[in-house]
Amino acid sequence: MSALLNVQSLHVRFRTIGPLKALATGIDDPFIDAVCGVSFEIRKGETLALIGESGSGKSTIGRTIMGLQPAFSGSIRFDGQELVGLKASERKSYLRRLAMVFQDPVGSLSPRLTVQSLLTEPFRIHSISNRDPGAEAERLLRTVGLPADFGRRYPHQLSGGQARRVGIARALALNPDLVIADEPTAGLDVSVQGEVLNLLARLKDELGIAILIITHNLNVVRHMADRMATMYLGRVVEIGSAESIFDHPRHPYTQALLSANPVPDPDAILNRIQIKGEVPSMLKRPAGCEFHTRCQYAQEICSRVLPEPSTSPDDLEHSFKCHFPVGLQTTPPLEQLPLRV
Repeated sequence: MSALLNVQSLHVRFRTIGPLKALATGIDDPFIDAVCGVSFEIRKGETLALIGESGSGKSTIGRTIMGLQPAFSGSIRFDGQELVGLKASERKSYLRRLAMVFQDPVGSLSPRLTVQSLLTEPFRIHSISNRDPGAEAERLLRTVGLPADFGRRYPHQLSGGQARRVGIARALALNPDLVIADEPTAGLDVSVQGEVLNLLARLKDELGIAILIITHNLNVVRHMADRMATMYLGRVVEIGSAESIFDHPRHPYTQALLSANPVPDPDAILNRIQIKGEVPSMLKRPAGCEFHTRCQYAQEICSRVLPEPSTSPDDLEHSFKCHFPVGLQTTPPLEQLPLRV
């Protein structure tokens, strides 16, 4: 199946101090590298999940794809069209086929607009005037399982789950091919999280849309994703099918994240792997493999050499960047702490 979205060697930087202060203090490179050489693709109708700790660069990638943050270098091709470097007017036609569900369900909705106005705003932005606003709002509300009279409400009159459904409905207004969902279950009760995930899964099947899910909630990944990618300090360190990675994580960081994921069994015993230390600052990246300062597999080469991508012997689409991959090396196992959950 051909790729709908193809991201290659994406690099995103943020300025840390102003140009005058940098000149006065003699700082030659006043930038922080938030995304470093990230590559992945999303096929039509597929769900890819980006996982990792807060600050790993997941949301920055989503915003860069949408054009809300400029790329420093690299390529973002959507349905064959290069988006990096396009002017806003040139990008606009492609943004009709891209949509984003933002992390804050209520804060991402203008408090001054009714739900109907929020849902039909994409038509006004893209100068689509041959639609009945009331009918379109009712259609979109019905699509996400909300009554038609919700169109008269304002965001402060919605619960978190209802606001999330409105955000999803707004993203679907122009029938996009790809929806980027940034932490779609953040701030929601567990029962509401399940409803939102079931809604996204149903919409994917019914509409045939591709979804990029940005999350640290591994239950979301297990429930939704066809493929997943693990990010650490702005780099993808492991990518492959969700089934392959859940069953056989190869990067120690992925293994530790999966080991900490709770399971719905009160009698279950988890071998939770503790990651030592704190996440390094992106301003002072460790040399070599950037995870080596927290990895108990690490050896001398890890502090000097950034590992090249390797593939899992039982799944050539499952790749990782590690000198001593889990299950494929003879170093002592990580220290594990049995925990009852």
